[in-house]
Amino acid sequence: MAAHPVVGRRAIEMLLQVELPQSEGERLVLVDAAYEDRGREAEFTVQINGTSRHVRISDHDSLLGVVDAWQRHRAEADGDENGDKDEDRVLVVTGRVPAEQLGWDLRAHAVRHRPLPVDRAEIVKQLFGATDLDPRMSGERWLLDALLEAEPVDGGWPRAGAVLTRDRAVRALLAQRLGLGDTTSDTLDLDADTLFAWSRTPTGPATYAALPLAEREGIAEWLAQAAGPAAATLMALAADGRGEQALPLGALASAALSSEAAEAAGFALGTLFGPALSSFEALRPFADAATGVLTRWIAQAESSGPQREEARGRVLDVLEHADRLSTEAKLSPLIGTDRLLPSGYRQRLRDLAALLGGPAGPAETALRHLTEHQLSTVYADSTGTARAAVRLVRWLHHPLPPVESVGRAVRAHMASSGWADLAVSILAEGDSSRDAAVAGAYEKLITAVRARRARLDEAFAQRLAVWTEGASQQAPGGALLIEDVLTEAAAPLARNGGRPLILVLDGMSADVAVQLAGELDRRVWTEVVPKPGPGRQPARQAAVSMVPSVTRISRTSLLCARAEEGGQNKERTGFATFWKRRRREAQLFHKGGYEGPPGHGLAPELLQTLASDDIVGVVLNTIDDALADGREGIAGRWRIGDIAKLPNLLNAARDYGRPVLLVSDHGHVLDRTPRTHQQTAADGVQGARWRTGTPEDGEILLAGPRVGAPGGRAVLPWREDLRYTARQAGYHGGASLAEVTVPVITLVPSAALIPEGWTLLPAERTAPGWWRGEQDPVPGTELPATGTANSATDAGNTAARVPPHAEAPVAAVDGEATDEGTHEGTHELRSEPGADPEPGTRPAAGATGRSGLGERVVRSDPYEAQRRFVRGIQGDKGDAAVAAALDALVAAGGKLSPGAVAAAAQSATGRSQRNPERFATVLERLLNVDGYPVLQLVESGRTVQLNKALLEEQFLGDVE
Repeated sequence: MAAHPVVGRRAIEMLLQVELPQSEGERLVLVDAAYEDRGREAEFTVQINGTSRHVRISDHDSLLGVVDAWQRHRAEADGDENGDKDEDRVLVVTGRVPAEQLGWDLRAHAVRHRPLPVDRAEIVKQLFGATDLDPRMSGERWLLDALLEAEPVDGGWPRAGAVLTRDRAVRALLAQRLGLGDTTSDTLDLDADTLFAWSRTPTGPATYAALPLAEREGIAEWLAQAAGPAAATLMALAADGRGEQALPLGALASAALSSEAAEAAGFALGTLFGPALSSFEALRPFADAATGVLTRWIAQAESSGPQREEARGRVLDVLEHADRLSTEAKLSPLIGTDRLLPSGYRQRLRDLAALLGGPAGPAETALRHLTEHQLSTVYADSTGTARAAVRLVRWLHHPLPPVESVGRAVRAHMASSGWADLAVSILAEGDSSRDAAVAGAYEKLITAVRARRARLDEAFAQRLAVWTEGASQQAPGGALLIEDVLTEAAAPLARNGGRPLILVLDGMSADVAVQLAGELDRRVWTEVVPKPGPGRQPARQAAVSMVPSVTRISRTSLLCARAEEGGQNKERTGFATFWKRRRREAQLFHKGGYEGPPGHGLAPELLQTLASDDIVGVVLNTIDDALADGREGIAGRWRIGDIAKLPNLLNAARDYGRPVLLVSDHGHVLDRTPRTHQQTAADGVQGARWRTGTPEDGEILLAGPRVGAPGGRAVLPWREDLRYTARQAGYHGGASLAEVTVPVITLVPSAALIPEGWTLLPAERTAPGWWRGEQDPVPGTELPATGTANSATDAGNTAARVPPHAEAPVAAVDGEATDEGTHEGTHELRSEPGADPEPGTRPAAGATGRSGLGERVVRSDPYEAQRRFVRGIQGDKGDAAVAAALDALVAAGGKLSPGAVAAAAQSATGRSQRNPERFATVLERLLNVDGYPVLQLVESGRTVQLNKALLEEQFLGDVE
């Protein structure tokens, strides 16, 4: 026998609104249903045709009770003690009294003279303004009751159109009951992301848990169909009052299922889920859904958008919660180095730290294991520190070139050992995990690196002592002197009317210089260097400071272009005099002279000078000042924005089309000794890092024409832990490589401004091989004798690294600013004059001297057809350039900078190319047959990207 229907107040209200307008004067309504709140009468008012009717609901299971209720109602309504009648009072009688037991004397007073059935489906249809209802809904009492109960107070349910579908009804219910979506929307994109995000809201799961059981079950079933099987477990957790644990438990489920001890881990996991887990088969979809959500959240945390920090905090909150649950359930030992949980990341980090004292290979493997963890980019600082540690392990096992000369030593420091200083600065900041084992391993590694650096500095100091005795501008001994930097690096930029901006970053050491240069926007700035001699790689320049390496000697000598000592007045006079000898006007701005007034980034006088044809110099003291106030004691890493006004100056140089020379006057060493370390007691102290007298352990005596000290003699420490004055963040003046090496970085905003005899320096060639994980020679050093790369493998690998013997990153693309050889916006790929074959001919097999993928492409029929389409592409050297560029990209994994691609092409042709971006654009037009993206400029033009599979499909599909 079917259960007697139960009805609530809202259903009765709707019943009255339908029936009473058709039954004027009737004051009794019999309802064939029991009232949901049995045992008590309910009273309320309802609007009928604009009139308020007072309603009383009385529920009875006996005929006597029904009759008694009606008689009492009549007595009250027919008149009070004054005889006044109340015709607006309505009695609604509910209960389980069969209709046949109700006599006609009672039924005669009732609306329609019989008990009225409550048709929930009809009422719901009316509430939504629909003319028809999804047939499935008529059998789902939980849904109909819930829709009646949950109708919005303000405005009711939104109009549903002709037919109210089941999905539309459930979506409206979810929005009203649980805050999932919007009741006014016709669609609700319910997926795992939406549900798991909802599970973390403060009220959503609690509201769900308070719903009637039938409604909870109905909602859970619908969600499982709409959002996937994971919804059932999630909603079971919400019903159990543990909605906030859904994502953490999902992460743990993923870890347990991928564990080597999956069975034991699953048992421990079952205790965490409790009754919310219907079966172990339900774990997999739930774990997959949770990890999918977390993976997408991690991607948001890795982005550079405004939501990054919020996403990062959300991810870590969930996963750290998972780790706490794991610890409570004693699950942690079973899931080990899981690739999603923070505990797995920390364990991988500890594993790496344990290997830092050994060879590089195992540490490399551990680093790859760490970076494969899904939180490696969320913990970007920690991962970066670990990467710096492994780089230092590589450096410790990388052979150091002998200190054969001062010039070679400072160039090698700029190209290699200065990068080791940078890695030490990163490592010295410590790891954010505050893990004692990791910190101890880092400390030991720093100690080993400093010991090696000390041996290098000692050897350099001994060589410096011999060299200093006779070194001068007339006899530099193969070194670039700081007093020759304007002549060798700035003057070439000023040829043919060039207007360089010379930025002197006081105290900028090699490690700071490479950080700042690495942050430059390569879409704006092209780094250039003098073309190297035969058998040498292009490399950044490095000069030798004056001795001692202090500002009043080194900076003055730099700006006066001769050995001098003095202050700002002498620097301004000497700077103007140097350029006047070259028939150019020049102005030098010091601190206080280039800062703009409020509302101005730069001083109007400086901007006016930048707009003129004058040579401009600006001295920036931020780094040198930081050594005294402790800035570097907190962090050794520098960004362009950390240097006061440097971003403004670089932007102004770009806007005015000025090349830029970034140069220092000396470097510095940081104080990494314990706080209890005392200054060294010594005689003749003249500064923090130099004195007069007799050298002791860790010191060297220097004498000669470039020693700016009394009598041309000074004692300088080469050990970085010696200081003669009060503690600061760092010091300069000594004889270590970090203090004596003067970085020289030259930038042009346009390829047309590259000086004659200079070439661009690809970004890939700025860091040493050990930093990048390669074992190629240090930039700027001689190369071992090698033959021409003939094999496909050698050709590809050589090209990918940008061939060391390349004098310039050039290609067989005409780099002159001319319209000759162009057609409809294309640029010409051509060989040396007189070397072009007859039009329409193809190079003979092996004409490029290669047999790799690039050679196979340029010998293919589709390439020949495309070459005819891209007009002006002719000759063996043009094809050799294309082949070399393709081999370089393939060997590099499909991505290189435009400069590196052009450098690879030049190695095969010897042709000078001043505009790598234009060369990349020509390749793009040549290779993208029918618009398919075989080769693209991505990352706003900073990277050339090759799709190797698409290249082979387009050009080699008919080649066996």
